Amino acid sequence: MNGIPATDPAAMSHASAEYRQLLGMAYRMLGSLHEAQDAVQDGLERWIRLPAPAREQIDNPQAWLVRVVSRRCLDLLGSARVRREAYPGWWLPEPVLGTPFEDGTADPERLAEMADSVSVAMLHVMERLSPVQRVCFVLHDVFAFPYAEIAGMTDRTAAACRQAASAARAALSGPAGRRVTSAERAAVVAAFRDACAGGDIDRLAAVLAPGVVSVADGGRAIHAARKPVVGAERVAAYLLAVLDTAQRDMGALEVSAELVNGRTGIVVRAYGTVVAVADLEIADGLVTGIALIVAPEKLTPTG
Repeated sequence: MNGIPATDPAAMSHASAEYRQLLGMAYRMLGSLHEAQDAVQDGLERWIRLPAPAREQIDNPQAWLVRVVSRRCLDLLGSARVRREAYPGWWLPEPVLGTPFEDGTADPERLAEMADSVSVAMLHVMERLSPVQRVCFVLHDVFAFPYAEIAGMTDRTAAACRQAASAARAALSGPAGRRVTSAERAAVVAAFRDACAGGDIDRLAAVLAPGVVSVADGGRAIHAARKPVVGAERVAAYLLAVLDTAQRDMGALEVSAELVNGRTGIVVRAYGTVVAVADLEIADGLVTGIALIVAPEKLTPTG
């Protein structure tokens, strides 16, 4: 099934390709690493609780797990929407550092597509989808499951799943642009990082597009702009003010360029603790969008 090995889930480790693929699916569906881990763990526990005769009737345990986890994500998305509508300020997904969702492919084009599908910006835009649209889109467009299989995972017809994925595709479509290469991204992110670390407002503004938009998620604990900040000069002044305040409150800050949701972004630490993460949208050598996450509960490492 879709290139996924059939392995006994009871022996699945968190480092295995099967677990990472399940977690990557759930995270794209939910936008929350904590909830994604819970959804996958729920699926594994349900497998372990199955009587031996029932397990023996399942030809592909991984396919069974995909179905169980997808249905769990559908349930969680309904309640998540209610919570996020009442969220203070701008809601952004939990950032994930490093590469926990490797696809196992060496194809550069495929790797780029997978990175795009898990970016903070994409996950935020996916919030406009209905739960069914989001699940069907992730399963079909990101992980290439046929609609006939998605129908069994979501308790809907193949035609309904096709329609849901198509509607999601239409809602997510934006102006087509040239994909930014890894080298281009690394150069822009490095310039952005150096300008931030040096506190140079003119240098930072020069890295930003004239119409750059910055949004921030501080949750209930951290004061952050509740509305988007627009324009190179305003965004540069705003970001440096945020860094200055953080440095006064927390001491010396380390600003580094690291993998954030599969692509190079910005991570800010105070004495080794992550206090801010920024995902950058880039076009034509300039930063066009910034998603800044400073809510402490979203920066807590998870195991």
